[in-house]
Amino acid sequence: MVIETLLLAAEEGGHSDENVLVPPLGELLIGTLSFGLLVAFFFWKVYPQIRRTYAERSDRIEGDLARAERTQREAQELLGSYRRQLAEAQDEAGRIRQDAREQGQQILDALRAQAGDEVAEIKARGETQLAAERAQVVAQIRREIGEIALELATKIVNHELQRDDRQRQLVDDFIAGLEHPDGTVVAAPAGPGG
Repeated sequence: MVIETLLLAAEEGGHSDENVLVPPLGELLIGTLSFGLLVAFFFWKVYPQIRRTYAERSDRIEGDLARAERTQREAQELLGSYRRQLAEAQDEAGRIRQDAREQGQQILDALRAQAGDEVAEIKARGETQLAAERAQVVAQIRREIGEIALELATKIVNHELQRDDRQRQLVDDFIAGLEHPDGTVVAAPAGPGG
């Protein structure tokens, strides 16, 4: 009803000599009323929705910021933990390398000692074998010298000596005369035929 009255009043006063820049009173009233209704509708329906959306968005942004800060703190703590673990791992690797060096040195020392023992054992066996071979060679040379001495004595005496214990004793005495007390061999004294 108010609108109809305003429209009617606007039609009656519309043909006057008014200023073009100033709108007619009816149009001004209808425009102001329409604008007021629009503002009221905005504050009644649209503004609460905008505030709710703004609040949700603010809460979400604040929550995201809080989560980001919490995540950053956790990341810093995790980074610190990883750095500590890395330092511990490097220390452990250093200890393992040192232990390996020490064990390697112990193994090397043990192998050297074992090699030294084996060398000493081989040397002792060699010396034993050399002494046995020397004794065998000396015995063989004694036999050969004894036979040569008997042949020589037989030729000198012109008769053959009997082969018995006396003959063996004679050969041993002859050989003993050839050896000097310190083990060196000297020339036998010249006999009556030589």
